Amino acid sequence: MKGKIPLLPLPYKKVVRLSDKFLGIGESLSVLFPSLEFDLEESGFDIAPRRWMSISFFTSFFYFSFIFAILLVTTFAAKVELQRAIGISFMAGAGIGMGTFLFLAFYPKLMSQRKVKDIEKNLPYMLHHMLVQIRAGVPLYDTLVSVAKSDYGVLSNEIRKVVNEINTGKSEAEALEKITRNTPSFFFRRVMWQVINALKSGADIGSTMKEIVENMSVEQKVAIKRYGSQLNPLALMYMLFAVIYPTLGITFLLVLATFTGILLNLELILIGITATLVIFQFMFVGLIKSRRPVGIDE
Repeated sequence: MKGKIPLLPLPYKKVVRLSDKFLGIGESLSVLFPSLEFDLEESGFDIAPRRWMSISFFTSFFYFSFIFAILLVTTFAAKVELQRAIGISFMAGAGIGMGTFLFLAFYPKLMSQRKVKDIEKNLPYMLHHMLVQIRAGVPLYDTLVSVAKSDYGVLSNEIRKVVNEINTGKSEAEALEKITRNTPSFFFRRVMWQVINALKSGADIGSTMKEIVENMSVEQKVAIKRYGSQLNPLALMYMLFAVIYPTLGITFLLVLATFTGILLNLELILIGITATLVIFQFMFVGLIKSRRPVGIDE
């Protein structure tokens, strides 16, 4: 195991041993997630899809049983009628169990996306680092060692693997090819293939790196302009849903209540509007972050 599985109720080896009984279920469940094998490989989990799903099923079943038992005992001790106690305990346990299962099922994809985001955030800085080193006459191997020792997050770890491969006797092109095939970021793969092709053809690496950095800078400027143009309609949407609609809605309800004589629970209405606005705020911030171009700091 290269990665750590979250939410496991017991040590990993013990969970694996207990989940062996659910490998058949894991095999059936893995069919529902066709990209799971790819996501596991890209996120660094050295584990088969059916094994992952069997662990996910066992973990969710464990939490379901635990929550169900605890709540059943608690509600029974509180003298809640048996049928209602079972219903409350079952619903709570099923909710926790299902939530745990879905989280674990999609966790490899989440980790793969985080890895891609981290790589693409640091990629421009790493390329500038390499360009400065190579233009100064530093050999490519020493440049890679320098990048591996720097703080570029996942990128430094990936380049460290390249350096280790070279130290075992592989050529620089072969080592870069291997790490490029196993990296989920499209931008990283595109850049590395250009470097690999330059190495194989004997072209000047310095000129190649300069072109790569210039092209990426142009792409970033275009992406930032596109991002800026998208903010205007998003700001309008925010004004409508977070400011105008709630204000007009409350005013309309008050006017309606005045003319019709309907009694309104203003406290309940305000709580509902506030809760809706809080949820909308989180969704809006998430939307803005999802549209942020690669390379812009958080």
